[in-house]
Amino acid sequence: MSVATHTHISALIRHRRSIKPVDMDSSRAVERTLLTTILEDATWAPTHGLTEPWKFIVHQGGARQRLAETMQCVYQATTPANEFREDKMKKMGENPLLAPVVIACVMERRGGAKIPEVEEIEAVACALQNLQLSATAAGLGCYWSSPPLLGTREFAEWLQIGVEDRCVGLIYLGWPKSGLNWPRSVRQPVESKTRWCDE
Repeated sequence: MSVATHTHISALIRHRRSIKPVDMDSSRAVERTLLTTILEDATWAPTHGLTEPWKFIVHQGGARQRLAETMQCVYQATTPANEFREDKMKKMGENPLLAPVVIACVMERRGGAKIPEVEEIEAVACALQNLQLSATAAGLGCYWSSPPLLGTREFAEWLQIGVEDRCVGLIYLGWPKSGLNWPRSVRQPVESKTRWCDE
């Protein structure tokens, strides 16, 4: 790998930001060929035993309305009264319609008892980082959401996934609105998070 290529990748990683659905252009579609490329990039994540435990359920068009309605129903049915928030329920009905694409990202158990569940979840998380970086490189905004309702049996059954499978997040994808100021961020110095062991 050349220095120029590494510099480009490093810059891309540091440029990626969470762009919320409200900052996406809901009227501008994301082409199927681009989506397919982004999903293919996601699949080049590390995977123990090559189980490739990821599954992507892509919601576009009218399917986003069904997703929004399901999220609201599941939230209302599974949230204790003392934790219920009207503003959260409202957002669940709105966000899927603000982003032209919403991807339910599932960890599908394929490794049996040989590969621990946590390793399969980690593999999917790596795939989702690939997905976000690929989307960012294409100029798309991207937002990873993981509300507690994703872990409910009700939502899993609606997604038609197995008992051992787990939805680890919803990825909202869309073109940023014209004139959007790209969010800025900072990270703690790596020295504060590193311990070197040389001997």
